[in-house]
Amino acid sequence: MRELREKCVMGVRLMNADRFYVTTPIYYVNDKPHIGHAYTTMLADTLARSHRLMGHDTWFLTGTDEHGQKVQEAAQKRGVPEQAHVDELVLRFQELWTRLEITHDDFIRTTQPRHSRIVQKILQDLFDRGEIYKADYKGLYDVKSETFITEKDLPDGCTVDNLPDYVKEIEESNYFFRMSNYQDWLIKHIEENPEFIQPEFRRNETLGFLRKELSDLCISRPKSRLAWGIELPFDEDYVTYVWFDALVNYISAVGYGSDDEAFARRWPCSVHLIGKDILTTHTVYWPTMLKAMGVEMPKTIFAHGWWLVKGGKMSKSDGNVVDPLDYADRFGVDALRYFLMAEMSLGQDASFTEEAFIKRYNSDLVNDLGNLNSRVLKMVHTHCDSKVPQASADAFAEEQAVQLWSKVQQAVEEAEKQLEALRPDLGVAAVLEAIREANRYIGSRAPWKQAKEEDKQPLYDTLVVAMESLRVCSALLWPVMPAKMEALRSMLGAPATEAEPADLRRSGVLVPGTDLPAAEGLFPRYQPPKTESKPQPKAPKGKTEGVVDIAECSFDDFAKLQLRVAEIKAAEKVEGADKLLKLQLDLNGEARQIIAGIAKHYAPEDLPGKRIVIIANLAPATIRGVESRGMLLAASKGKKKLTLITTDDPDFASGAKVG
Repeated sequence: MRELREKCVMGVRLMNADRFYVTTPIYYVNDKPHIGHAYTTMLADTLARSHRLMGHDTWFLTGTDEHGQKVQEAAQKRGVPEQAHVDELVLRFQELWTRLEITHDDFIRTTQPRHSRIVQKILQDLFDRGEIYKADYKGLYDVKSETFITEKDLPDGCTVDNLPDYVKEIEESNYFFRMSNYQDWLIKHIEENPEFIQPEFRRNETLGFLRKELSDLCISRPKSRLAWGIELPFDEDYVTYVWFDALVNYISAVGYGSDDEAFARRWPCSVHLIGKDILTTHTVYWPTMLKAMGVEMPKTIFAHGWWLVKGGKMSKSDGNVVDPLDYADRFGVDALRYFLMAEMSLGQDASFTEEAFIKRYNSDLVNDLGNLNSRVLKMVHTHCDSKVPQASADAFAEEQAVQLWSKVQQAVEEAEKQLEALRPDLGVAAVLEAIREANRYIGSRAPWKQAKEEDKQPLYDTLVVAMESLRVCSALLWPVMPAKMEALRSMLGAPATEAEPADLRRSGVLVPGTDLPAAEGLFPRYQPPKTESKPQPKAPKGKTEGVVDIAECSFDDFAKLQLRVAEIKAAEKVEGADKLLKLQLDLNGEARQIIAGIAKHYAPEDLPGKRIVIIANLAPATIRGVESRGMLLAASKGKKKLTLITTDDPDFASGAKVG
């Protein structure tokens, strides 16, 4: 294993910048896939497709986590062997990824021998080198998360004398990984490599966790309690802790311990995409495991936010879990992919509402993209004999064409820049702005008027400039909406994807005289079912409509508001708005973002560290294209003076209730 470790480290030095390896978490097979699973996988797919479009050597890994207590219990309840149980359930993920146009290069299952063999190799190597030891343990065990916890981890109102039903007191012997030996090293690595954990506030969250004493990690479970797992190679009475097993998939799938050449080609991983709820396992457990193994660190671990429904996290018990197939069936797979990529600012939480979905669908896809495609191709089929017209030599030199092509090239640059920054939402926004510019171009050039003139060359120039712009935009949107963009490109007479990345930056790619297939609508307009509107009650006599009599507010109304203390972690101006600031808040460990109109009164650099009071349960709102979840409280005196409601008392920490 020492020789293997040396080969791996040597191999990664040979990696070049044109290689891209992206992973999703491996999903727990007992779960039914929901919009959160779909988002992470579509995001990884979008990144992988984008890098392929740029000619990069790309590898995309996903899969399923198939060991653990909940799998064992579910199989026993059904009266079937565990392997048969997971073989059946894994199909839900595999079939969904096919339906959602996911182009993973590999799908790994932790029950596969290619994985379990490597886990056992690693365990034996660490044990032989004294990195794993046996010791007695007495404490609390969370059956739901399959982790050992301390009393401080218990839910509010619970104590060791009043445990929730999913927490048990356990006393047993187990094997432990010397994770604490790497605490100082990990802190230094995170501090010296700012790209290692993103976004920055998640990096700070991990550093905050590491400022406390780090315990060693229990990496085994006795078979007497849990038999469904990978057996420890040095003790047949134990199986491997499910998280130690699961994390290894990122290297076992690309040749670690089995194919040195393949591993050197793929590792280190460019991006591990994870949800924020598994931050500690990926930014503490995983790096220390790799360090002990002598394996290079991944370049970036990116923790994205949650999709919130009705202001809260999706939960089966709350009945607010969104099934991605429902939306794929109603609006099409590509429309679902588009909404998920365009709506969430990566790293922040986002709200999934049908109203927001329909608004983006009808506005961006039907009105902007669909309308442009329809207007241009209808003219081509009507006035150009269904062939790509021949443009004049100076078609792209005309003033309006220069303006449009400049906007298209800005979209190319922005898409590439935001791909590197892991902000696909901003890349998509830049492409949509180019599409809107193309619609303005068509409106100002008025090809329907040009078609009536004897000289048809201005018409041909207009249509070719618009078609070339559509060709580039369709390529940039292909990673997000592959099927629809391939259909659009076919209608334009272009190949399914750009033959060369350089084609994104040049005009004249479409071949004049190419026969075009019949043009079809890309996105049919969605009309929500009509509902009867109830008549609004008239204002009482003596009162003006729209004015609320504060004296009539009941205590029950006021009690609905959740006032909380929140600490400002970062602040910046909202682009294009001179009064608005975007604030990143910590609300008792939860990251929040709010937009506040305080830029005239507070400089962004003066705000971090302040503990303010916010309305925490205000429905999310989108302001200037940025989501805001909450509202701060401030006192004002006219327009000239405004003061935030703050607290300097250290006893009132983030999350404290007000009122």
